[in-house]
Amino acid sequence: MQDQGSGQVTGIGGVFFRSKDPDALKQWYATHLGVESSPVWMQEAGPTVFAPFASDTDYWTSEKQVMLNLRVTGLDALLGRLSAAGIEAERRPDEWDDPEIGRFARIHDPEGNPIELWEPPQ
Repeated sequence: MQDQGSGQVTGIGGVFFRSKDPDALKQWYATHLGVESSPVWMQEAGPTVFAPFASDTDYWTSEKQVMLNLRVTGLDALLGRLSAAGIEAERRPDEWDDPEIGRFARIHDPEGNPIELWEPPQ
């Protein structure tokens, strides 16, 4: 018999969202962000923020219900590779970056889904 543990959530098991072209979008995430989905993406352990926002937030576009936040290392190098691939990134260091929280940039996937890239402080 399997140990049922203490009955608590231990992390995020998946992120699921609708796509007009799932295969193409999977490939885009794998190519540009290294997020593999076949069969699963084995990510590094680390902090995860789970935060509902007010329905009228202007932190991301109101046309999208959710924003994906990906924890990264080497934000500047990643942004350089994305730029070389023609993927625009938005940076607002004075507004978004905090030495205690980390550095941030925002991109969008080909279907317009907002993706926040978060480099936690060292």
